[in-house]
Amino acid sequence: MTPRSAAVNEELRRRSRERLLDATVTLVGERGYEATTLGDIADLAGAARGLVSYYFPGKSQLLQSAVHRLMNRTLEAALEREPRTDDGRERLARAIDAILGLAQERPVLMRTHMAGILQAEGFVQCPEQQRLAELLRDTLRRYGAADVDAAYPLLRALLMGAVFAVLLPGAPMPADTLRDDLFQRYGLDWELGVPPSAKPPGGTMPTLTR
Repeated sequence: MTPRSAAVNEELRRRSRERLLDATVTLVGERGYEATTLGDIADLAGAARGLVSYYFPGKSQLLQSAVHRLMNRTLEAALEREPRTDDGRERLARAIDAILGLAQERPVLMRTHMAGILQAEGFVQCPEQQRLAELLRDTLRRYGAADVDAAYPLLRALLMGAVFAVLLPGAPMPADTLRDDLFQRYGLDWELGVPPSAKPPGGTMPTLTR
């Protein structure tokens, strides 16, 4: 039998890793973090249990990578959907809507993710997190941010704060209100992106311009 080439082996490793990430998103979203074991994840992914440890040092790191992959794939789909556009203001609006949408559509998963980030290890510097950062930085660049290095951490913090506020047990804030605040901060018209209603909370359209 002819040995597999390095390129084929690399592709097989990539697919195995992605199956583990997909399985993690599915199971944690359905069952929660504590009820999901690494064995469950490996079984759903059709992978050997030892393969999980080969790619990830632990369950918390696996979850962060899985959610960051979900976030960057959701964000990329939102940015590139039809009609495609290079307009920076529209792309930033789509980015905000994509992240807020995940908080509303995947509350268990995103709440677990936020809780994990607040633990001692903080952000996991994995390829999935780096891809998410790349997409947000490119969005800010197209939007016209004068200093992307300074603007990116602020946007990241604002989005994380909005997600936390949507998911706060017992005292959640309406996503529309948070969207309105973010849009006004960045001088975005309410009708950009995917507006959840014809007008923002309060019934008046933002008049800020860049």
